[in-house]
This record gives sequence, C-alpha cells and structure tokens, in this order.
Amino acid sequence: MKLNDIRDNPGARKKRMTVGRGIGSGKGKTCGRGVKGQLARSGTPGIRQFEGGQMPMIRRIPKRGFRNIFAKDYAEINIGRLQEAIDAGRIDAKKPITSKSLREAGLVAKSTDGVRLLGNGEIKAKIDVTVSGATKSAIAAVEKVGGKVTVVSKVVEPKAA
Repeated sequence: MKLNDIRDNPGARKKRMTVGRGIGSGKGKTCGRGVKGQLARSGTPGIRQFEGGQMPMIRRIPKRGFRNIFAKDYAEINIGRLQEAIDAGRIDAKKPITSKSLREAGLVAKSTDGVRLLGNGEIKAKIDVTVSGATKSAIAAVEKVGGKVTVVSKVVEPKAA
C-alpha cells in the first residue's frame, strides 16, 4: 500500500446538489422546493410545531410537575463511601474533612450548594466532618463512633494565594 493509493470509501463524501441551473439538470426552476408557499422561500426554517391547523402535540399533552428554582444542589456522599476512602488512604481521618478535601479525594463532584452527608453504610473511623448538610442518621452514626459533624449553611473555601 502506498500513500498515493489511499482513497475514501465509496460514498464517504457526497457531492452537494447543484440547483437552479436549468430544467435539464432535474433541479432547475423551483430547485426541488415545490411551488410557492412559505417553505419555498429562502430564509425560513419552517414552522416548528405547526401541524396543519390541528391542535399541536405540545398543547394537546397535559403538563405535569414543576422545577423548584429554590432547590439546593448538593453533592451527596454516604458514610460508607467515606469509610472506603479512609481505608484506601485517600482521606486522612485525623484531619478535619471538608468539602474541599472530599473534592480533592475524588469523592464528590463540584456542586453549587456544597456537600450533604447521607447515612447509608457504616463508619468505623473517628472523624471530624464539616459539610453543608447531613441527615440525622449520618450524624448519629458519626457521633456513635466518637466523631463530630458540623453543619454550616454554605462552606466558603478560601481562595488559594
């Protein structure tokens, strides 16, 4: 095989249709757009939800639910996953655990309102956690082993100098 033998697969590149070059070309005069009307004109994308005068689908189907614009966006972590990270050595249990240290350990993704601690799993290490939210079961589980959970309204990380 030589570099000058390399070709595209048949049909890999499609030639653009030449329109408006006489009736013999097959796409002359109206250029395949039919006759008159809005869709025959240039610059129109068509009418998106227009269904020929009948009630459009978007208006026929009943609306349901809503999106709460005031809902908090927490990155959630279970205490069982926190214990796995401590066992693996990704988090030091002797130091205070914050949302920044959880993000650096790869346990939570970025969130706008901080980290929320959930009570699924089991924790054995005595830890000091500062989070934006925590469930009662998570707080009870951490305090049962002698740890402490501090819930702050929003953790503001100091900017690195």
